[in-house]
Amino acid sequence: MFLATGAAGAMTFPQHLVLWLHVAFAVFTVGPVTVAIMSTPRYIRRRNTQIVRYLSRTTFVFTLASLGVLIAGVVLGQMLKIDGKPWLIVSLTLFLVAVVLLVLIVRDQRRAIRALEEAAEHEHAAEVTAAPATIPAEPVAAETAPGAGTDAQLSQQAAPAADQAASEPAHHLATVERGRIAMLGGVVSLIYLVILVLMVWNS
Repeated sequence: MFLATGAAGAMTFPQHLVLWLHVAFAVFTVGPVTVAIMSTPRYIRRRNTQIVRYLSRTTFVFTLASLGVLIAGVVLGQMLKIDGKPWLIVSLTLFLVAVVLLVLIVRDQRRAIRALEEAAEHEHAAEVTAAPATIPAEPVAAETAPGAGTDAQLSQQAAPAADQAASEPAHHLATVERGRIAMLGGVVSLIYLVILVLMVWNS
């Protein structure tokens, strides 16, 4: 990703080795991390916490592994004595920006996971609270205390409403994170595309 291939014929074996490492890191890290990021908003929308957690771990691991692309590119640029080329400096800078954005995406993924878990907990609590409402009241209780049944029904109806209101901020946060992840993922993909164009153009 960082290297012009036009000089490949004059390269020594160590240079070829670093080049292949560079290409291998690019192929096996950039692609998977992009797929993981682009898949995250869909599963946040479906409120599938388990898959979102898996995608978050995938993004984190492959973000760390993608640093191998940067390291191999810098080493190879120095070996070929092209590390001062403007297009290479721009590519390196863009890649560092992409890494920073990936760190922000991992943070947003984890925040979305926490929001989904909180929303699920509130919904579960609402279901548990609403369960006794389905049990019919005793006729004797209704006769001896006419106002008690009405008060009990109102309290049973108010509890799920309160739990639902409490879960709304968490769900809203997950929605916000979903939009931000999609936006940052698009920017990262665009950065990778620009770097690829620079590499091809100067090869």
